[in-house]
Amino acid sequence: MEKFIAFSSRLAPLPIDNLDTDQIIPARFLKTISKLGLGDNLFYDWRYDADGNPKPEFILNRPEGHAANVLLAGDNFGCGSSREHAPWALVQYGFRAVISTSFADIFRGNALKNSLLPIVVPRETQERLFATLQTDPAATVKVDLITQTLTLPDGSTTVFPLESFAKTCMLEGVDELGYILKQQDEIAKFESERKLTVDTWELVTA
Repeated sequence: MEKFIAFSSRLAPLPIDNLDTDQIIPARFLKTISKLGLGDNLFYDWRYDADGNPKPEFILNRPEGHAANVLLAGDNFGCGSSREHAPWALVQYGFRAVISTSFADIFRGNALKNSLLPIVVPRETQERLFATLQTDPAATVKVDLITQTLTLPDGSTTVFPLESFAKTCMLEGVDELGYILKQQDEIAKFESERKLTVDTWELVTA
């Protein structure tokens, strides 16, 4: 995982509520254990016609979709199955964050483990962003993980929630295993002191 740094980006609007993981990445693409190429299959059934040709009206096939690193979604994004391929596909396409009023718990956990930031905003903020994009498709937002703020096109900011451990892992560019491995010296020291304590106790009570 790469370290997550502050960035500015255009938005790809997808105002669909209850968008499930089978639409994010259809089940027929789950045979692979590699992340490579999954971005091409993101939202496949909405993005391509029966012959595999891009549908020109779909947001990812339009210039504003190509230029966006942030997906602006409807409510309850990522519901459905627990497939980790969903955040894989979003990241492989180029998305670094998804904005919604709510996320399915399993999708949210999988996203954080793959350096995809789920940004929860109030409904009023979500509606303002969709309305802004209607008149200015090139509008941008700024995402700052350190301060946990989303700066809107009009310059106002909103704070989004995030657990401290997930935030630390994303800022350091590590997953749970990587975080543990970075603590090897401290773990070894603890185990050494613990063994000394146990051995001393056994001598005293022998």
